[in-house]
Formats: sequence, C-alpha cells, structure tokens
Amino acid sequence: MPALPPADPCSPESGFRHKIKSWVEKMQDDLVTLARTASGVDRLAEIYMTHRDLYTVEANNARQLVEIAARDIEKLLSNRSKALVHLAQKAEEIQATHQWRDEFGNNDIVYYNAKDDLNDSKKNESETSSQRIRPVFEEDPVFRRQTSYQHAAVHIPTDIYEGSTIVLNELNWTAALDDTFKENREEDPTLLWQVFGSATGLARYYPASPWVVKSRSQNNKIDLYDVRRRPWYIQGAASPKDMLILVDASGSVSGLTLKLIRTSVIEMLETLSDDDFVNVVSFNNNAQNVSCFNHLVQANVRNKKKLKEAVYKIIAKGITDYKKGFSYAFEQLLNYSASRANCNKIIMLFTDGGEERAQEIFHKYNKDKKVRVFTFSVGQHNYDKGPIQWMACQNKGYYYEIPSIGAIRINTQEYLDVLGRPMVLAGNKSKQVQWTNVYLDALELGLVITGTLPVFNLTKDQDGKKNQLILGVMGVDVSLEDIKKLTPRFTLCPNGYYFAIDPNGYVLLHPNLQPKHIGVGIPKVNLRKRRPHVQNPKSQEPVTLDFLDAELENDIKVEIRKKMIDGESGERVFTTLVKSQDERYIDKGNRTYTWTPVNSTDYSLALVLPSYSFYYIKAKIEESITQARFKKDLETLKLDHFDKAGYTFIAPREYCNDVKVSENNTEFLLNFTEFMDQNTPTSPSCNTDMVIRVLLDAGFTDDLAQNYWSKQAPNDGVVAHFVVTDGGITRVYPRKAGEDWGEKPETYELSFYKRSLDNDNYIFTAPYYNKTGFNTYETGIMVSKAVEITINGKLLKPAVVGVKIDTTSWMENFTKTTIKSLCNSELCGCERNSMHVDCVILDDGGFLLMSNRDEYTQQVGIF
Repeated sequence: MPALPPADPCSPESGFRHKIKSWVEKMQDDLVTLARTASGVDRLAEIYMTHRDLYTVEANNARQLVEIAARDIEKLLSNRSKALVHLAQKAEEIQATHQWRDEFGNNDIVYYNAKDDLNDSKKNESETSSQRIRPVFEEDPVFRRQTSYQHAAVHIPTDIYEGSTIVLNELNWTAALDDTFKENREEDPTLLWQVFGSATGLARYYPASPWVVKSRSQNNKIDLYDVRRRPWYIQGAASPKDMLILVDASGSVSGLTLKLIRTSVIEMLETLSDDDFVNVVSFNNNAQNVSCFNHLVQANVRNKKKLKEAVYKIIAKGITDYKKGFSYAFEQLLNYSASRANCNKIIMLFTDGGEERAQEIFHKYNKDKKVRVFTFSVGQHNYDKGPIQWMACQNKGYYYEIPSIGAIRINTQEYLDVLGRPMVLAGNKSKQVQWTNVYLDALELGLVITGTLPVFNLTKDQDGKKNQLILGVMGVDVSLEDIKKLTPRFTLCPNGYYFAIDPNGYVLLHPNLQPKHIGVGIPKVNLRKRRPHVQNPKSQEPVTLDFLDAELENDIKVEIRKKMIDGESGERVFTTLVKSQDERYIDKGNRTYTWTPVNSTDYSLALVLPSYSFYYIKAKIEESITQARFKKDLETLKLDHFDKAGYTFIAPREYCNDVKVSENNTEFLLNFTEFMDQNTPTSPSCNTDMVIRVLLDAGFTDDLAQNYWSKQAPNDGVVAHFVVTDGGITRVYPRKAGEDWGEKPETYELSFYKRSLDNDNYIFTAPYYNKTGFNTYETGIMVSKAVEITINGKLLKPAVVGVKIDTTSWMENFTKTTIKSLCNSELCGCERNSMHVDCVILDDGGFLLMSNRDEYTQQVGIF
C-alpha cells in the first residue's frame, strides 16, 4: 500500500488521512487473511515437502544450457547450408550445359504453375495437359497447407509474360532442379521450402503447393509477389551497399512526373535490406535532405518508413542544378564519420532530364570511379536524354527510362544485376551462405529465416570471357518453430527464456517476437513496441524487432547487446524492469543473462533466468510403487473426476509424439489420458520428464482440492479456488467455476502466474475490460501468490495458488468495515453511492478493482 504524505497532526485533513489509513489496513488484513486461508498456499507447500521421495531437485546450469542449445542451432543451420550448397552447385552445372532456344513447341515445356486454379475446368480445358502438370495434393501438417512431394511449383510475377522466350528458357533449364530438391529431402526429411529465385522473376519451389487457395483470405487480391523483392533474394543477390537517392525537385517535374518520381523512389527503397545504408536528397537551386536524417542510415523498416513519408512531401519548384545536387550527394556519400556498409557505393538520380553534365563534379569526387551512378529518366517529355545517359555510362552505372507507372517495378530493381557482377567475377570467394532477418513466409509457414546463396552464370562467350550475370538466388527456409524446439523452456519456469540476435541487434528468437497477423490458421498476436497494420504474409518487409525494443531497455542490456553482436560470451546478474505478458503491468525482477555465439553463423544466443529458476523439480519414476502412484494421478485428469477435485486444464505441450496437441482442453485431455492408459510415461514416443512432471502436479493439486479446498466452510466472497503449476496443470474448484475459467491452459503464458513469481506479495488482477460491458464486473478479482519451498538451501517456486473473489460481496464488506455508527461527519465511511465520498481500490497497475459507486461497476479493469 502506498504511504500517505505527511500532514499537520492538528489539521482536519490529518483526521481524514488517519481514517483512510485505518480502512486500508483493515481491508488489507481481511483480504490477505482470506487469500492465505482460502487459497491453501501453505497447504500446497506442505504437500510438496511431504512427498520429497517423488522428485529430485535439479540445477539449471545456465552456461551449459546455452552452449548446448547454441551447438544444436549451429548443427541445424549447418545441415540446411549443406542442402543449399548442393542446390546452388547443381543449378550452375545445369545452366552451364543448357542450350538457349529461340523457339519452343507446345509440348516442350511441362511445369506446374502455382497460380493455376485446378478446380477451374474451363480454364484447364483451354490448356493442353503437356503444358501443365496437375499435382495431386494432400494436406501437410508440417506446412499447414496442401503439398505434393512429387513435383515443384513455379510462380511467375503477374507483370511478366510467361510465354516470353526468356521465361520459357528459365522453365526449361530449372526443371532439372526438381531431382535435386528431392535428393535433399531424402537426405534430410525435415527440410522445409527449397526455392530458386531467378533474376528474371521466376520462382521454382519445392514441395509444390498452390499459390492461391479458395478458402484463404488473400484469394481475391491482385498477386503482386515478385521473388526479386523478397528479403532473402535481395540479401543474396548483391553485396551490402551505401545508396544516396538524388531526386530532382525542380519546377519542371511537377504534376504526373513528380508522382512517378515519388513512387519510383519508394520502390527503390523496397530493394534495400538491413545490411544497406541509405538517404534521400532532393535538389533544385539547392540541395537538402528530404527527412531529418543528415547522413546515411541503416535501411531498416523504421528508417525506410520515415524516408518514404518524407518523399511524399517533396515539392517541385525552382530550376535544376545538377552540380549542387551531385556535390551534396558525394559529400554525404563519402563522409566516413557515420556508420555505413563500406562496400558498394551508389548514387541513384531520378530526373526528367536536362542539358547539364556536371563533369567537373564527377572529376572532383569520382575520378577513380568508385561510386556508381545510375540515372532514371522519369515521365514523358522531350528533354535531351544524352546528358543523363552520359552521367551513368561515365560512372560505371546504367541508364533507365520510366515513362509510366508500369515501368517502375522492373526498372528500379534491375540495378541489382549490375551489382551482382563483381560477385560473379569473384567466383567462390564471394560464395558464403547468408542468413536473413526474420520475416513472414509468403506461403504462410509463419516466421522463418532463410539461408541464401547466389547462383552464377558460369558460361563463357566466344572469346573465352567469363559471363558476368547472376542467374538468381537459392534459398532454404528454417522455421523459428524448429529453432524453438532446440531451446526447451519447460524447466526454466515461465519467466526464464532464450533469445537470439543477429548482427544488427534484431531478435531471431524472443518471447516478444510475435507478428500481429501471419495468415489463416496461425494465431493473431501482438508485436510489442510495433503496432503495424495487419500484415500480408506475402509482404516483402522483414519482421524486425530490436532486442532493446523487445525488452525494457537499460544500460546493462545495451552493453549485453553490443557484446553479443561482437561474438563474445558472458554473463551478467542484475535487477531489471519486466513488462507483464498482457502489457498492463511493470514489475522488478532479478535476472541472470548468459550468452554465447552460435558458431559458423552471425547469430548469438542468450539464456535469461530469474533467481528462483536456478533449480527445478524433476519427478522420479524408478520404483514400481511410484509408477502405480502416477497411474492414480492420471485418474485425476479424467472428466469424471472433476466433480470431486475441480475442473482441470493441462498445458497443450508435446508430451508424446502420438498425442496430438490441441487448444481444446477437453479434446487434449481425452487424447492424453487415453494414450497414457495404454502406454507408460517411459514410452519411446514420450518426453518422460514432461509426462511424469505433469502427473506429479496432477496428484499434488488433487490432494489440495480434495483434502483442503473441499473441506473449507462456504464463503460468499470466494467464487473460485485455483492452482497453476510449473508442470502444466491448472485446477479450478469447484467444477462450475472451472467451466467459466477464461485463462489459457498453457501456464507459461499466464500473466498473473508470471507476475506472482516475481512478487513476494499477493497479486490482485482485475478482469480485462470488455468494451461491450457484458459480464465484466461479475467475473471477479483474482488474488494470487507463488508457493515457495526451500530444499537444502535451494529456492523453488513450483506453483501459484489463488482465489477469485466476488467484487460486489467484498465491496459490501469494505463499506461495512469503514462505516461508523453515531457519526455526524460527512466522512462516515464508504457508503454505497455516497454523495460525499468516492471510494475506489486500484491494483498496482492503476486498474480499478472496486468502487462504492454503482456507476463505476462496468469500469472494473479500466485504467
């Protein structure tokens, strides 16, 4: 309870303060007494201590755990890299022997177009069977969609004609990749999507899966997907670059030309990844930055968004002065005081044309031609294009024309082919598997990272000179779910977790890395610190969340981030602020951060443990008598036992391979108990430790319910008793209260549970405010506390117990506590709907718990 400020002991206010303080103390004593007695917190601690023979206390060795997990992740990525190298090598070999053809017969090209609607009989009748493969699809639980492992699928961008000679040749030679796709899967059945993205825009991926499915929400939208715009392709197709975009903002570009320039610059920004640095400068009589950035900045999502917003505000006026524009651009591009990629240096000029060539500026700043200049003539006009063509050709760049909006996408990405040429000439020296930031898979697999390798054209011309073209990029996906499986968390307690970051400080793995919407069949969740609009899974933007945004920042975390990026190992113990799972509360907690690099990658992995997670309970199952007890504990999870010991929830975890995980608690309990009736916890398909731990907790909580809760005298103020355990059990008594229970069955995701572990006091949790106002007030206030036991000096918090109290009943008790008889003052107590005083009780987050006024009843849970 907060302390009241000092007041004059002789003033009337002092008397009021004294009264209020006495009410608070009385209310506090009554609530704590009720919670301690009704919840059975001491009784459950006794149960754990009494049955010490059923479990051991094991240590969480943070250094050992994080190093084992890092090695496992390294092995996973290494296996994926081998598949990737195999694919890239085969692609180069296949293309090197391919004979270019100018003409193809109707039966020469056979492939499955992923955008074909196989249910549209009319469309299919118009296409010969020799042109189209019709795969037989089956629902695939791994990809969560229909797939065919007999074929690969081809996606061709909407704005590219699939019958063009270039595309037909691409279809012809890439068809041989299907055998390599299948070979890789035979070698490693856990492989996910294998993709070749061609520089022409064609994408061939395995296994085959329809691009558009009738039941999916994206069906009626125009398909704007182009593999060359995907984060993994951009990263693999060119080296990091420093780009200065120079925009002509003179009066001559007003109207449609300016709109085209704005759109072109936006599209150009989309071709950049987090490894690049960029700024946008506009010029006319003078040059200026279009945004608040006065130097090149990292091309991350946040910075690109600011630049895009600024580009839309460019106004056309004045005259064109290329000298001013290029001088400003070179000065900024060659300023080495700011962070940058320090690789390719590029100036992109968007203009409608002009007479000036600015030769002296190029001679002054770019005599050695280290900066490439690409020029874009935008709009339809009669200006001489010679000067801007000269600028590009004299500075190792290219000249492009954008006469209309249809030419923007193709022309703003072709420069990547030019930047890829040095990589081709460098050969194997530039061949290194790169792993991307986290992004949403276009085929709705969820959050993934992709390993990439460029694929080079190894052919030579008649003079024996090497071809300088990049054919495309090969990619192999790794799901974040696969990485999470290598970082087991169910011995760490709910507040312990792993996280990993990339060289930019973005999290690869973190409990708070959750996109707001990643497609049908995947939960909609919030992305902390970012509140974007609903995202399209085919969006090309990566899902970037900096470690310092994922958590509440402090100086120590800044230091940890730097050390992890630098590839160091280390450990720090400190007190930090922790935001609750539901983002409504801030608590203090002591944490130990232990980190180590993931060898052979740019990633770094860390493990975070609170002090009460240094040890955990491990159930024993050696003796036959113990096994018999667990069979008895299993009975407590069956539906017909709920009347005796309350409604029971079991966390939806992968206890056994043959027990399908389900968010439907009744279904999952039935599957689990039926499987365990016919098997033992030591079954080869089961995680024995997880199974016997959940059964141990089932038995202990059953003991609490039947031998303590059920024997308590009825109390009008208590509507439910509950217990939540580390092993995954939630038991709510009586059964009726459990049927109305609205919390998640996964105990590790319960906000009140995690908060209770970090606090020594009782935690009061108001119900979430329902905007409809329906039944909000009647749901009750949750009061919870962690169960603490100490064994041989080792602190454990294996469970949280609590009660739900009826708000109306306890408000009446509170008013009775405060009202004094024979009172002549206006402040005689917290009378219901008093004209003189409003009494409210807030929780530690400032949310309303109780009030003496009926008009506030529907505002319980509101800040």
